Amino acid sequence: MSETTRRRQNTKMVPAPSHGIIPERDLYSSPVLEARHLGIEFGGLKAVEDFNLIIGRTEIAGLIGPNGAGKTTVFNLLTKVYQPTMGSVMLNGHDLNGLNTVQANKLGIARTFQNIRLFDNMTVEDNVRIGLHNQIKYGMFTGICRLPGYWKGEKQQHEKALELLSIFDMQDLAKVRAGSLPYGAQRRLEIVRALATNPSLLLLDEPAAGMNPHETEELMNNIAKIRDQFQIAIMLIEHDMNLVMGVCEGICVLNYGRIIAKGTPDEIQSNPTVIEAYLGKKKEG
Repeated sequence: MSETTRRRQNTKMVPAPSHGIIPERDLYSSPVLEARHLGIEFGGLKAVEDFNLIIGRTEIAGLIGPNGAGKTTVFNLLTKVYQPTMGSVMLNGHDLNGLNTVQANKLGIARTFQNIRLFDNMTVEDNVRIGLHNQIKYGMFTGICRLPGYWKGEKQQHEKALELLSIFDMQDLAKVRAGSLPYGAQRRLEIVRALATNPSLLLLDEPAAGMNPHETEELMNNIAKIRDQFQIAIMLIEHDMNLVMGVCEGICVLNYGRIIAKGTPDEIQSNPTVIEAYLGKKKEG
């Protein structure tokens, strides 16, 4: 058993005021995210319906469910790629109603995608620095004229990019073209770029996709490391149940756009409704 899994098992989940569960350590802090009766329809079809979720300020949460359950749609609603048909999302106490993805990101939510979305022809460092864009301290005039403030800012961004890359021991790849990286390294780079936006909630959409068991174990440890180092909340969609059960503290299960279960990993693994959703109902006789 890894140290990450051991720590997860020692986390006590407690009821929250908003009818959810969060880690006990987060009980006296305002939740980073609260989704209330969230839903969306496409042409009359309810893709997500009555989705309610609370995430503690330093929680590692999981969103799981069969293929087509609506998990990525939920992520798109939380990050304002889609505007909900009903319900609301509160991020750090701010109502995201009517905001776009850029505005939501500035308030503290960042994500990765199922399909990697890097700038392949740019360097690894430049991909990270794109994530740092909202932390630039100098103005347009200073940049155009290359005044001292510009060079100071460039130096700070370079150092910050290398610091973030060091999370995955990728600092030596800073000048490598992003598109030439192996698949697993591209996945890790996308996480670093999302971290560069300085989020309080990081959403990871199938971060272990395409990774071998060793890479997945390493990813699990790094997710916990990121949470501890940055003191942020992380929510992931993932089909690798070893990763989910090893690192997540609270898990929400989605099926046909509706929540069918919430609980700790142990509760979810033994929940008959969840087992039926994944494996199907046994025929009698």
